Amino acid sequence: MTLEELRNQIDALDRQLVELLSERARAALMIGHLKVQTSLPVYEPAREKIIYANVRAANKGPLPDIELTHIYERIIDVMRALQRNELASERNALKGQDTGAPAPEQQGSVAGDPGAASKTGNEK
Repeated sequence: MTLEELRNQIDALDRQLVELLSERARAALMIGHLKVQTSLPVYEPAREKIIYANVRAANKGPLPDIELTHIYERIIDVMRALQRNELASERNALKGQDTGAPAPEQQGSVAGDPGAASKTGNEK
């Protein structure tokens, strides 16, 4: 294959990854709603360990397990923040309905739980 063909292949794969990540985000949002209804915390370290084990078990390479785990740590951080932001917006909207006042705009985003391990490409 030529360089251009390989780059086109990567571009197509990137589009597939974006769609899959969006689908995963939609599922994470639904899970967040269920967690609120059942009083479960957004951060569940035991569940995250299961996800990492599943990812390592499915890994056929060439990415080393540790690098794939780092990628998933970041994905999970983003999904957790998405859940928190969505749920905070809903709570604010409900507060606005309760008082008759408009709901305050949400400021910033949550990167993850205090004390939760988060890996980026800069960490070892």
